[in-house]
Amino acid sequence: MTKTKTVYFGAGWFNEKQNDAYKAAMQALKANPTIDLENSYVPLDNQYKGINVAEHPEYLHDREWATATYNGDLVGIKSSDVVLGVYLPDEEDPGLAMEMGYAVGQGKYILLVMPDEDYGKPINLMSWGACDNAIKISELKDFDFNKPRYNFYDGAVY
Repeated sequence: MTKTKTVYFGAGWFNEKQNDAYKAAMQALKANPTIDLENSYVPLDNQYKGINVAEHPEYLHDREWATATYNGDLVGIKSSDVVLGVYLPDEEDPGLAMEMGYAVGQGKYILLVMPDEDYGKPINLMSWGACDNAIKISELKDFDFNKPRYNFYDGAVY
């Protein structure tokens, strides 16, 4: 298999559980032979002027930084082949929800990945409706992004 697909990597990094899921999904993508991670878009690595707001939270009040980072992420969605969302059912992420909604409008394939222990838990109806497929993080390294397919999520909605 050839590394032909790029992803927009939508994931939170605001607490320990989000960071753990972020790292696990990123490791799986690095091992996936169908993903061109080098040319993919990772928002955390593309904040305006390279400013890391975890180290400089004052920029959360800076309109130039916020506007440019937001618009940069929209370009990332438009220019990627697939939108991948690291989804935690117990922690609905409004940023990821917006990214998925925008991706639907752009006609992008949307894959939700969840920590294995959370897979099967109820998820938000709109997130369920926006995604084309939902898998466990442990399945991500073997997911064939060259052959994206629709599949149902094995859990309820709320």
